[in-house]
Order: sequence, then C-alpha cells, then structure tokens
Amino acid sequence: MTKTWSISVPGSTANLGPGFDSIGLALGLYLKLDVTLQPQWQFVHHSEHLPVDVTVEEHLIYKIAQQVAHYYNVVIPNCRIDLYSELPLARGLGSSASAIVAAIEVVNLLCHLQLTDYDKCLLASQFEGHPDNASASVYGGLTIGATLPDGKLHIINEKNLHASFAIIIPNFELKTAEARLALPNSYDKGYAVHASAYANMLTAALLKHDYALAGQFMEADCFHEPFRAKLIPDYEKIRQLAKSFGAYGTSISGAGPTMISLVDPAKVSSLVAQLQKHYPHYEIKAVSIDDDGIVTK
Repeated sequence: MTKTWSISVPGSTANLGPGFDSIGLALGLYLKLDVTLQPQWQFVHHSEHLPVDVTVEEHLIYKIAQQVAHYYNVVIPNCRIDLYSELPLARGLGSSASAIVAAIEVVNLLCHLQLTDYDKCLLASQFEGHPDNASASVYGGLTIGATLPDGKLHIINEKNLHASFAIIIPNFELKTAEARLALPNSYDKGYAVHASAYANMLTAALLKHDYALAGQFMEADCFHEPFRAKLIPDYEKIRQLAKSFGAYGTSISGAGPTMISLVDPAKVSSLVAQLQKHYPHYEIKAVSIDDDGIVTK
C-alpha cells in the first residue's frame, strides 16, 4: 500500500504593529498537504483559497522544493500533493510563508534530510527575506527573530499566550511587493528611535501577558502602518470601531489588507458580530493562536 504523509502548517500574522519584519504569531488557520508517491508530479487543489490553472513547474511549492533539493544535492521522488487551505492569498496571513515551509518539509520527508526546526526556519526565512511569518509557521506561538551581521539567525519562541484575536479580512488582495512600495527609503534618526522603543514595549508587554498595554503599542507603529494605511479602505474607522467593541488594539496583519485585533476573551464573539454588521462583505472571525507549528504525520 502506498504511504501518504500529511503535513499541516499554520498561517500567521506578522508585525503586530511595530514589530516590523521581526515578530510573528502562528494562527489557527492552516495549509494542509497529503503527499503520496506516484510516477508523475501532480498538484490537486481542494480549496477556493488556492490558485487555479497553475502548472506543476509554476507551482510555488514545486519551485521551492526543487531549490531546496538542489541545495542539499538530492532528487525528490515524484509525488501527488493534495492541498487544502484556510489561508486566503495576498491578505497578510502568511500564505506564501506557509507554502514555503510546506515545500521544505516535503523535501525533508521524501529525501530523509532530518532537518531541525532551526534548519527549516533558516531556509524559509531566506526565501521570504525575513523571519516573521516563516518562524511562526515552523515553531508555532509567538516568535521574535533577527539576523546578526555574522548571518546567524536568532529566534525567541514563546507559547501559551492565551490571548484572543479577531481578524478582519477584506474582499480584495494586496501583494506584499505593492505594500512595500508604500514605505519610505529611510527614516529620520529620532523617528526611528521612537519606532524601535515601541517595538520593544510591544514585545515586553506580550511576554508579560499584559494585553491592554500590548494593544496600545500595536497601534503606535511608526515603521510601516502610517504609510500602508492609505492602501486599506476604512483603516482608521475599523480601528476605532474595534476599540469601541472591546479590542485592546488593532493593527495591519503582515503587509495587509487584513487587520487583526487583540481582544478581551470575554468580548471577542461580540466584537466579531458587531464588526460583521458594519462590513458584511468582509470575512471577520475569531482566531486562535497555534502553538504546534508544522506537524507531520
């Protein structure tokens, strides 16, 4: 009987305001793969969130997998990959990072590489260009990452935050490349000092489980949100409405256009219902934190 491997990779939110390109948080929304050996490569999509009419050679998972195989000087056996996704594309929920992590795991499994989580995270971060989403998808929970000048990637991983979040997903896409074009080429020194301090306070508040304080600093970003806000209709209105319905704070998820609110657990269901009334064409829902990261069976 042919063996099938099952891979589950969580999506993620990144930045949480001022934690730009550094902070990631794994969410209970998943990209799932069933991988079975067969004579030819084949991808079968089972979700409306996955692209249509993509050839094997154009498929992101195939392209990343082949690059990883080349790096480790191995040949991937041909296989069928069935994909199931809860992650809408180009919405700031880590869909590309989860696909990259999944591709690395396919090679790891089929070629018996025995990669560590750090190996997977390092590879995925190099493909992504930063560690926020990639590290969250690999490790689960909250991740804070940075690369020192010597090239060494360092990740701090914190789990069991027991925080409640709601996501507000608009009915349009926003490519990360487009969102990055909105950013300035440089920042004034004093401006950057304030932005760095806000990121430090956000991190400390999250690690202390002081969610009221974390919410304040989620809304204090200087690095990217002031420039990306114009790309998201009703950005400020959504933040104010969410606050009125019990959110501690609301920020852009990754590059957007999704927004994410940190919410009092007793108020998250009500907040979702109230926001849905104001934005009936958006997908608005409570979402849990995933503490497991990538899981293979």
